[in-house]
Amino acid sequence: MAEAKWYVVHTYSGYENKVKANIEKTIENNKHLAEQILEVRVPLQDVVEMKNGARKTVQKKMFPGYVLLNMEMNDDTWYVVRNTRGVTGFVGPGSKPVPLTEAEMKPLGIKTENVSIDFVEGDSIAVVAGVWKDTVGVVQKLDYNKQTATINVELFGRETPVEISFAEVRKL
Repeated sequence: MAEAKWYVVHTYSGYENKVKANIEKTIENNKHLAEQILEVRVPLQDVVEMKNGARKTVQKKMFPGYVLLNMEMNDDTWYVVRNTRGVTGFVGPGSKPVPLTEAEMKPLGIKTENVSIDFVEGDSIAVVAGVWKDTVGVVQKLDYNKQTATINVELFGRETPVEISFAEVRKL
């Protein structure tokens, strides 16, 4: 069994969510594909817009015309995705899809390896690497998707929330 990697699929503009739904429906109907196509994403970002003098936060597509897939590349999965209505092809030279690298996935908030932690909200932790090295703080929030912990640190005499990677902290 091959290793699942992230691939980018080009779609007709405005069809991103429809392509995502079509691929998910195909996976639902073909159970053997559920083990090969693990996740389908349309990356979104929050954008603040000014409309009629009011600030409004809306979600916009990070990459209009593209859908991300976490899947094992083989003839079956390639065929299913490539022949999904609205898909124009995989991103890569010719007809050969190229998986995203670790560096390309990091800004998207997609991590390939999960760091296991032994602390929970309310625990005191010490930062062992990065900008906040040798700082101690109390965990306020854990984000398992982004693999980060939000801790309060004392900065200029007041408590300030700071987001730190799980890999940079340890429990006291």
